[in-house]
Amino acid sequence: MEIIEVSWRTILLYVVIIIIFRFIGQRGINQLNVIDLVVVLMISELGVVAIEDTGDSLFYQLIPILILTLIQIGLTYIQLKSQKLRRVLDGQPIIVIRQGKIDEKQMKKSRYNLDDLLLQLRDKNIGDIREVDYAILEPSGTLSVFKKSESKDDSGSIFLLPLVIDGIIQEKHLNLINKNSSWLFNELKKRGYKDVKRILYCSFLNGHLFVDIKNE
Repeated sequence: MEIIEVSWRTILLYVVIIIIFRFIGQRGINQLNVIDLVVVLMISELGVVAIEDTGDSLFYQLIPILILTLIQIGLTYIQLKSQKLRRVLDGQPIIVIRQGKIDEKQMKKSRYNLDDLLLQLRDKNIGDIREVDYAILEPSGTLSVFKKSESKDDSGSIFLLPLVIDGIIQEKHLNLINKNSSWLFNELKKRGYKDVKRILYCSFLNGHLFVDIKNE
């Protein structure tokens, strides 16, 4: 009976798609980038077609789903190795409030309007923009906010801004703390780190560098 075939196809595809999404990664819905969302929608649609179209072999209907899965896993692996690709696919954090002033140019560039900004500030119990020193729009769409009373430490550095990621110096972040790459190289050398490319992550806070070296 057709109802029996539809039922077992539904159960099988449910299990297969759950396993596929576990392989693809651990991101939440609000953390999906454009590529992730496209793959999720395509796999979901192909799954529905495979359930409804009982006239075709389920094996052949699974092939495009598996191909999409392999493409996504491959892209994810390449993203781990390439910060440039991550920036293309995931986007970059954008500073929408800088030193208490709204950056209209960056907001227009990211198609982020003032109503959205005020809404997200209210979600963080901030009713007055004058309380904010820095606000950063993350690639996921969330807003990271640093109040004027807490955004800087004694050395003038801003919280949560990495200086090195995957061996690549974050020049924009250095500019925000009024430092440059020469300063960073000197500070790293003082601590015995001569090759920036071997550094997985480095941040600066309270006058101290935190450095995490890549596994060889």
